[in-house]
Amino acid sequence: MLSVPRGLTPRAVKLPTAFTYARWRRPSSNVAPNTSKPFYVTTPIFYPNSVPHIGHLYSLVVADIFSRYNKLCHPELPAHFITGTDEHGWKIQRSAEQKGMEPLAFCDQLSVHFRELVKKANVNVTRFTRTSEEEHCNAVHHLWRQLEAKNLIYKGQHDGWYSISDECFYTESQITKITSPSGAETVQKDDYMAIETSSRVERLTEENYKFRLSEFRDQLLSYYKQNPDVIYPPQQYEDVLQMLSEPLNDLSISRPRERLHWGIPVPSDPGHTIYVWIDALTTYLSSVGYPWPSGDTGFSYGWPPNLQVIGKDILRFHAIYLPAILMALDIPQAQRILSHAHWTVEYRKMSKSLGNVVDPVKAIDQYGIDVVRYYLARVGGRFKGDISWDSEQLEKVSKEISSLLGNLFLRITSKSIQIRALKGEKLLSSTKENGIGEESAKLIGKLQNLRDVVQQNMNALVPAEALEEITLVLREANAVVTFVAPWSKTTPLEAVHGVHVLTLECLRVCGTLLQPFMPAKSTQLLDALGIPEKNRFMEDAVYDLGRVQLERVTPGIKLF
Repeated sequence: MLSVPRGLTPRAVKLPTAFTYARWRRPSSNVAPNTSKPFYVTTPIFYPNSVPHIGHLYSLVVADIFSRYNKLCHPELPAHFITGTDEHGWKIQRSAEQKGMEPLAFCDQLSVHFRELVKKANVNVTRFTRTSEEEHCNAVHHLWRQLEAKNLIYKGQHDGWYSISDECFYTESQITKITSPSGAETVQKDDYMAIETSSRVERLTEENYKFRLSEFRDQLLSYYKQNPDVIYPPQQYEDVLQMLSEPLNDLSISRPRERLHWGIPVPSDPGHTIYVWIDALTTYLSSVGYPWPSGDTGFSYGWPPNLQVIGKDILRFHAIYLPAILMALDIPQAQRILSHAHWTVEYRKMSKSLGNVVDPVKAIDQYGIDVVRYYLARVGGRFKGDISWDSEQLEKVSKEISSLLGNLFLRITSKSIQIRALKGEKLLSSTKENGIGEESAKLIGKLQNLRDVVQQNMNALVPAEALEEITLVLREANAVVTFVAPWSKTTPLEAVHGVHVLTLECLRVCGTLLQPFMPAKSTQLLDALGIPEKNRFMEDAVYDLGRVQLERVTPGIKLF
């Protein structure tokens, strides 16, 4: 058990019933181990010093899209999807003190906002981990002892620039003196900031524990050169190589407890608190049962992560610090790291002082979560640069999907068109023709290739391109319906039946492929089309006119 002052003891968190996620259960010793690894995806462990912003929602939605996509492709595999809150550190301690609260009570209050965002965003998290949980704290102690046993931790003097905001030490080459807008240097002494994050730093000299990070530089460099696809996008991969182009300094991994009391104490030295990033990074392990039985690398539990979704500002921690620790302990590396860019407002960083922080809850309440998810993936799903949050653009995207998908379904299932389509079906029944004309050839060709193209883009970690392909097919379908004009009395009944059947099939295929992006609206659409739940997987997303049974279609469903 942990031994820390009363009121500051990390403990098992009892979540309200509505937010209780499945806890990890160790496989029974009487059950044969899994031969297929569960799919494992993670988001950052969010720092709850304030309420969530749109960046938190972005990470959650991106991870959820890939988790749902994997389930679409491999329904037989269990999925582990973890998120949570990183609740220790100096920044939390200071924020709580400013509000006159105990740090734990402060975290209890803010963590709820993140759990509520998970629920509101329809994100299928299987575990929400708080770093104040006793189970997690014990895992951190175990990891520390393992590193200590390998003589990879030592005590020494540390002098450097520390950012409270980033909870990180920076070297001289990583900081710069703050200048005024005119370019003249400020007169305040030691007024510096981190170049990477623009966070203020202050000079600290103290005795603490260090991890021999420097010993792993060559191994890390070799690993990334042999595995260039581990980090996406390519620019972030190049950034990691740049970080490794110079010698690595050993990593300070503790703080004197007299300075930082809100955190996990060093097992053998209660006068020191474990560095918050060592604490936070261990969450990915503790959330899937670490420490595992002796000799087990965590495979049957889901380790390593298939995908870790992070912001580019924390790439160093996930691409250098965590991999070095994993190498030290002979634990397999994450298969892929998706390091996404940031959302801005008019390409300016969101900040409370500027009053331009986008409230994700407000956006969801105004547009609905499926439209917001669609927007985040459609506009922000290429990950190559910062994206500007634009309400006008969101409105445009909302109208796009409403028109292409919702209005298309309403039009093609209108009572008048259904009546005429059934008459056309009877006329065609004796000839065994389907009434589909040459004007539909382009749409059919796109439908026949759509699943493969979507899979190629999703496997390449570019969901925006996958959505683009689906959108193009929906545009083509709308164009065909407009051209054939099944509502017109002059359109042959056979043609009405043909475009009716083809459009419903297009909606079925697109609805199946849209499930990771717009789960609620896709379910509503597939229900209206009468598609059984067992037939809503990737293997079903193929062009097949016999899949939609006309008598099971429910007309008049308003999707948006």
